[in-house]
Amino acid sequence: MQGHGEFLIQFIRLAGPFWNSDNKAQIRQRAAILVVLTLLQILLAVLITEWSAALFNALEQHSMSGLVTQIGQLVLIFAASIGVTYWHMTIKRQLQIGWRAWLTERVIGLWMVKGRHYQVNHIQTGAHDNPDGRIAEDIRIATDEAIALCHSLFYSLLLLISFSEILWRLSGVVVIDLGVFSLPIYGHLVWIAIIYSAGASLWGWWVGKPLTLTTNAMQTAEADFRYGLVKARENSQAIALIHGESNEQHRFRDLFQKITETYGQQSHAWANILCFNSGYSVLSMAFPILIAAPRYILGSITLGALMQSVQAFQQMSAALSWPANNMAGIAQWRASVERVLGLVKALEDLEMEIARPDPQRILLEKIAQPTLRLHNMCISLFDGEVLIAGVNAEINQGDRVLMGGDAATAAKLFKAIAGLWPWGCGRIELPAGETLFFMPPRPYLPYGTLQTSVCYPSPPEQFSTALIVSLLNLAGIDELADQLGQTESWDQVLTREQQQRLGLVRLLLYRPNWILLQEAFDSLTPDGEEQMFRLICQELPDAAMVTITNQPTAQAFHQRRIIL
Repeated sequence: MQGHGEFLIQFIRLAGPFWNSDNKAQIRQRAAILVVLTLLQILLAVLITEWSAALFNALEQHSMSGLVTQIGQLVLIFAASIGVTYWHMTIKRQLQIGWRAWLTERVIGLWMVKGRHYQVNHIQTGAHDNPDGRIAEDIRIATDEAIALCHSLFYSLLLLISFSEILWRLSGVVVIDLGVFSLPIYGHLVWIAIIYSAGASLWGWWVGKPLTLTTNAMQTAEADFRYGLVKARENSQAIALIHGESNEQHRFRDLFQKITETYGQQSHAWANILCFNSGYSVLSMAFPILIAAPRYILGSITLGALMQSVQAFQQMSAALSWPANNMAGIAQWRASVERVLGLVKALEDLEMEIARPDPQRILLEKIAQPTLRLHNMCISLFDGEVLIAGVNAEINQGDRVLMGGDAATAAKLFKAIAGLWPWGCGRIELPAGETLFFMPPRPYLPYGTLQTSVCYPSPPEQFSTALIVSLLNLAGIDELADQLGQTESWDQVLTREQQQRLGLVRLLLYRPNWILLQEAFDSLTPDGEEQMFRLICQELPDAAMVTITNQPTAQAFHQRRIIL
């Protein structure tokens, strides 16, 4: 684990620019209001101790008028406390959600750009698994807890300043007679509070130290389990068709076993902290009264002064005990921040790795001719293992080329053309100003209306409903025309064949000049696949088409073949 100083520097470097962002005037205004409200909270805490002293003095003097006066003051303090608490919570939560939104947008901007969300999965080093959990949950904890902890620390510092002065004044002077001479001690309650709280804080840090490690491990285990459940939900049809439920149950048990093991370790760490906090809270309730009571018994102070001394001691002790009291929150906050930093570092390392000059990188160049050229292409894995080398090809607009052989390697070649796979060497020349349309085995269908899914990534308003309906009929899925306005998880509702036919509809909507198909019709019957290729050739006769498939029906629609 990195040092505290280095960790804080990395967190400030990542999340600190929020306070100087485009909306900085409003952000700083809210922060200033939060500071003012915190000062009012301290003022109310001081007023409550003074009210308590006056109340107990009135009770000691059997003064009914004094009691009525204190009741009136209590009403005012009560109303003020409610108002300050309400606005404090409102402003603090506005800052928290604002910071979270800013940091979420920043991290998503690093992740969901130029295929980095895909490429980062192929890096072998670094902590970047489960990016969804890191972005959705860990950023929330990182920002919410940062503001909560900073506020509580600031509040504790103000408590310390305010109540140490009150406690010093109430302590008076205690003279210890040593026989030969007398030793006056000023502010003895302040010194006792400092020693008492320092000892408790050191003990609390030592007791709670294992919680940081176990919290980090617990969050990772929870994220892995959650990701496994989501993955199963997304592929429920495939699991059901091959009766893989028992295998999934076994895998879920293994994932949850990690949670159980880590939970036990975290429970042990929590138990130590709770035992400490339980004993500390009992001692904090009685200890101030015991050390202040002798002066009241001797008649040096009134009952009101005694109770005010007790409250001031407790407030000062609480302020000094901030580290011990916030051990759990600090542990959770640090664990979440480290998970966010791990993802960001992996993305930044990936960006630097791709950007730095390296002969073992695939170069992409834009050219003026309507041609796609592969020059001495070599495809390798991230660790340098070569998959294929010496690929040379020239594809002109209107050409129809079939790629046979190893489909997985051909798919990586497609990814290299798309700029998603930089690992390898050689050069790819692409036609400038042209859009390459990639059709994977399953088209991405985002949650929403069917019309939105078909038109993705463009908004549905870009294409007329009549055009979409005519293309659905052309693709042989006219039964979906009545469902264009329905909202569903279409990747779960539609069969694989329907999804692949929707992929053709999307292709015909965009009408590109360059088409790259990766086993885009492999779930269709030979007749269905033949129908899809025929439609492409009829509707887009001038488009270049490069197809990855080993199906014999595709050969009739291609002019030449490249074997990988």
